[in-house]
Amino acid sequence: MAKRIPVKIKRSPRFVAMNLLTKVETQQAYSNLVINQAMNEAQLSEKDGRLLTEIVYGTISRKLTLEFYLAPFIEKAKKVDPWVRQLLLLSLYQLEYLDRVPAHAIVDEAVEIAKVRGNIGASKFVNGVLRTIQREGVPSLETVTDSIERLSIEISMPRWLTEKFIADIGLEETRALGLSLFEPSRVSARVNTALVSREEAIESVSDDGIEVEESKLSPVGITGKKGFLAGSWLFKEGKLTIQDETSMLVAPSLQIEPSHQVLDACAAPGGKSTHMATYIDETLGGKITALDIHKHKVKLINDNAERLHVAERIDAMILDARKVDETFADNSFDRILADVPCSGLGLLRRKPDIKYSKKASDFANLPSIQLGILESLVPKLKVGGIMTYSTCTVSKEENQAVVQTFLEKYPEFEAIDVMGCDDLQATDGLPSVTIYPHHYQTDGFFICCLRRKA
Repeated sequence: MAKRIPVKIKRSPRFVAMNLLTKVETQQAYSNLVINQAMNEAQLSEKDGRLLTEIVYGTISRKLTLEFYLAPFIEKAKKVDPWVRQLLLLSLYQLEYLDRVPAHAIVDEAVEIAKVRGNIGASKFVNGVLRTIQREGVPSLETVTDSIERLSIEISMPRWLTEKFIADIGLEETRALGLSLFEPSRVSARVNTALVSREEAIESVSDDGIEVEESKLSPVGITGKKGFLAGSWLFKEGKLTIQDETSMLVAPSLQIEPSHQVLDACAAPGGKSTHMATYIDETLGGKITALDIHKHKVKLINDNAERLHVAERIDAMILDARKVDETFADNSFDRILADVPCSGLGLLRRKPDIKYSKKASDFANLPSIQLGILESLVPKLKVGGIMTYSTCTVSKEENQAVVQTFLEKYPEFEAIDVMGCDDLQATDGLPSVTIYPHHYQTDGFFICCLRRKA
């Protein structure tokens, strides 16, 4: 018979966090997908929901650092159950990085949870470990003599990924990148400026109690440190949509004119399609054709287009971008967006689980898939047309290397400046934009524009 858990403990953010972290660790569940479900099931208040989110994301983001801190205090234990380990890690996270809750309260609740979830022996173990840590303090990172291993622990990034970033951007930039990922994501949204000005949008969401300011990257973006923009009146009216600032740079890069035929080859959930649609005039024949391989994601595109009042300018359809030849004639499109599937290494702030669940080998085939998508799109672009290649990763193998290979195979294409990104252009080599997460506290992103020459 399952052990009865008192309601007081069931609705404790720390108890919910322990169960969620155990699920992420043992079942490879993604935290961003299960956290809302856990919050609803436990019927947490808004305040407790915020604490749960902070504990879960903080513990995952700093996992390797916390494990390094915890290791000497549990090395003599014969076996530590997964849930006990997660309880210790989340308690250690609070002790080291949060200052709003007194240390004794953190330890007392962890002991109470261990007693209810396990037994008196488990509670004594948790109590002993946490009180010893309080008394002795955590070990210093300076005891790690290998500089790369030390950095890997400091920024809580697996060694292979740390080495990859060092090779790409150097040690100090890698440290800055890794440390920035511990900072929470900012809220950001794109204003539908055809319906409301950015100044009016800022005033309106402020009336909803959300403090925002103009984006430094996009002329149609607003950003804030916190707040639920999807709950604002403007969002419900379809005058605002949630979008990262870097994603807002894609639509302007295509230099779309009102009468253009535009293909969004990998469109779901439709954020960039709906942005591109704001440049289109359907009365002049302009149209966005938005593709996705999955039926339920095509529905997302249609739902977004309807909400944002651009449904008449977007045709969404189920189609693999590599099979466009089966549906569209050559030279069909003035503009093509290839926002291709990628490793997602630019999303580590929002999805810290990626750091630990993936290996370098998991990404090995991506460049060939990405190049395959680009190649399938080539005949569909009109002469003089522009194709934008974009990813939400900062991996050079998936970005610059793919574009370089493409340009070598297709000399009728040339890379051109990315419009709307004057201050962000690469200063040497390929004209392109690479934004790392620590540059503007955004997602990491890559954009390169390819023009088909006459």
